[in-house]
Amino acid sequence: MFRPKVPTNPAPTGIVTPLTTVPAAVVQQPQTPAPVAPAAPARPTVQLTPGTVVALVGGGTAVVLVVGAVLVSMLLAVAITGASLAICALVIRSLITAEHKQR
Repeated sequence: MFRPKVPTNPAPTGIVTPLTTVPAAVVQQPQTPAPVAPAAPARPTVQLTPGTVVALVGGGTAVVLVVGAVLVSMLLAVAITGASLAICALVIRSLITAEHKQR
């Protein structure tokens, strides 16, 4: 499934000769000007009303707050995990040293 499949090209059958074309006599015809199409209208400009501006600002603020909350919660999770691992390491080390002192 993960191996690439290389397509196989069939071998040519018989003698392959390149096609040769003989240039025909070039006949120049009088050029007539092509009709000019009307210019396409420019891109329509975006009309921002006060309501759409408020909606855009509100939406942007909501996105920033949500992304910020997610990033802060991820940082807090990493910090809590690191602190709990450090506490576990201290407890295990103290248990091991207490066991060695009792012998």
